[in-house]
This record gives sequence, structure tokens and C-alpha cells, in this order.
Amino acid sequence: MRLVAPLWRKATRSANEGNCVEVADNLPGMVLVRDSKDRSGPTLTFTPAAWRTFVAGTRHTG
Repeated sequence: MRLVAPLWRKATRSANEGNCVEVADNLPGMVLVRDSKDRSGPTLTFTPAAWRTFVAGTRHTG
């Protein structure tokens, strides 16, 4: 079994100030979310379906 490291990214509309939410969606069966101010801190874990639902909801509510 090959281990895959998370590839973290932030929104393209984010400023370069470092106060961002970062997402890693390259892992099988999970999406990770963390605060860029504390990269070694806690990480939230979502299923891909739950993450899609969350993102769709934010697009509709602005």
C-alpha cells in the first residue's frame, strides 16, 4: 500500500497574509481542512460527500 501525503491548497481569492483555510482533497475517502496560521494544529476531516455539500451551501449563501 502506498501512502499519500496531503497536498494542501487555499482558495485562489485568498490574500497572501497567511490567515486562510487550507484544504487537502487528494486523499482517498477524505477531505482535510486546517488553519494556515497553525499548520501543525488540529485538522478537520470530512467525507468527500460532506465536503461537497458544505461547499455547495456556501456558494448559495455567499
